[in-house]
Amino acid sequence: MKNFIIITTINEKTKAISEFEGKAGWHLVIVGDKKSKPIESNRNLTFLSVEDQHKLGFGISAKLPYNHYTRKNIGYLYAIREGADVIYDTDDDNVPYPYWGLENFECESLIQSENAFVNIYCHFTDELIWPRGFPLDLINQSEKLKSNMALPVKVGVWQGLADLDPDVDAIYRLIFNKPVKFERKKPVVLPPGKYCPFNSQNTFWTKEAFSYLYLPATTSFRFTDILRGFIAQRLLWESGMHLGFHEATVYQERNIHDLMKDFKDEVECYLNTRKVINVLQGLRCSDNPADNLALAYQGLVKDQLISSDELLILDAWRRDLEHIF
Repeated sequence: MKNFIIITTINEKTKAISEFEGKAGWHLVIVGDKKSKPIESNRNLTFLSVEDQHKLGFGISAKLPYNHYTRKNIGYLYAIREGADVIYDTDDDNVPYPYWGLENFECESLIQSENAFVNIYCHFTDELIWPRGFPLDLINQSEKLKSNMALPVKVGVWQGLADLDPDVDAIYRLIFNKPVKFERKKPVVLPPGKYCPFNSQNTFWTKEAFSYLYLPATTSFRFTDILRGFIAQRLLWESGMHLGFHEATVYQERNIHDLMKDFKDEVECYLNTRKVINVLQGLRCSDNPADNLALAYQGLVKDQLISSDELLILDAWRRDLEHIF
């Protein structure tokens, strides 16, 4: 198998980057930007400068904004063109534990819930905590999640948790801002019809789900991976796949953030999550993943949840994928 780790950074080589660089069986791709400090490529690491990105010949390269998290899309395309079987998505401040590694893309433990939105953190801790993108009016919803054993199902995406400074929203950090260590438990999956936000910080994607890796470029930085995640969940079901969650295999040494700026960038999450899900639930999908992806974004544009400019960038992503496959 060819396994790739994709990170974008403007920093010098961090502890997390150094740790991932040494992972046997994985190749690390660092996607640079105009502000990035160059990192020397080697046998285990490829640094893609802005100039390198343009030389790759991907149509999306000229359409993505600079100094923007979604330059990461170019890293995904690079890995796919290099023959990736698995893509691991993470950031430069998530440090892997010694037991970090790839789960089988199969699981027999399904979460049971009566609610459409599932706070998966409740399965791994009794603390009052919720993932970024979870509807704010549900954060006090009391639910002790249970799982039941069933026939193994296909997992398209594994979301691993992160200890110490997990992926929460600015409201949580402004109110509580305390470190959390999640319980070590067996992996679980969500059944179709159940949504939980997932991010780009400790996430494994199988080849069959690569079309859904696309990060939207016209949303805020704090919403792009959350929106991608909701779209991916909905479309995974069309291919008989599921979203799975497993214990924390990284801990976050979080880069410096302005929490009020984070709050501002998360307003789309707070106000639009339910509207996004309503659009996704109403989709009439085909058996073509790329067409379904376009259908999802067209629906979001129609309901004025994202800019119509997104469709031009998405079209470039789809054309690049067609050329690769």
